[in-house]
Amino acid sequence: MPIDCNRIRALCFDIDGTLSDTDDLWVGKLERLVQPLHPILPGRDPHLFSRRLVMGLESPGNLLYHLLDRFKLDDEIAWIFNQLARRSRERSRPVFSISPGVKQTLQALQPLYPMSVVSARGERSTLAFLEQFSLHPFFKTVITAQTCPYTKPFPDPIYKAAQEMGVKSAECLMIGDTTVDMLAGRAAGAQTAGLLCGFGDETELRRAGADEILSAPLDLIKLLAP
Repeated sequence: MPIDCNRIRALCFDIDGTLSDTDDLWVGKLERLVQPLHPILPGRDPHLFSRRLVMGLESPGNLLYHLLDRFKLDDEIAWIFNQLARRSRERSRPVFSISPGVKQTLQALQPLYPMSVVSARGERSTLAFLEQFSLHPFFKTVITAQTCPYTKPFPDPIYKAAQEMGVKSAECLMIGDTTVDMLAGRAAGAQTAGLLCGFGDETELRRAGADEILSAPLDLIKLLAP
């Protein structure tokens, strides 16, 4: 079903693969690891092999996180990752990558809509990413994996973001790159936009209920601020 722009009063943004160019970072790391194996890889192409593997792991990874959340183990896992992240920061500052056109998109949309981050990332890494690129001022609220009892694909984070932005969840547009983002948006009664710049592909996103498919964040300007 095409997006009804007249219904949209607020925007919810995922981070990984949406605001952050996470997939290319993972592909680059994996490509360096498999480079010595290039003679036996399909097509002898380490980059293509790495990208397909990262994309293929998206659904199982989301399923695992969903199960951890379902059995209330996500807080314990988040604590472990936060401890590891703290030790890592003591050695070196984490470096993130921002998706092309994100700042331009946020600058164009901020006067028109209240905006929020709705991420399954932990709080520390979410805030570190926003701080690195000075994105925090664009968002009225930031929802992370620890904000609600359940995270995506449950609708709780979108309900919370809508409440903080002063709108109904049905008036939100959930913007993300994975099936988890689409499922969470649909469960909350929100409309959904799937971006192809991240982990998901069009078939998966549409099957999960994406109302709109866009190539990159900049396409949101054409859709929402023509």
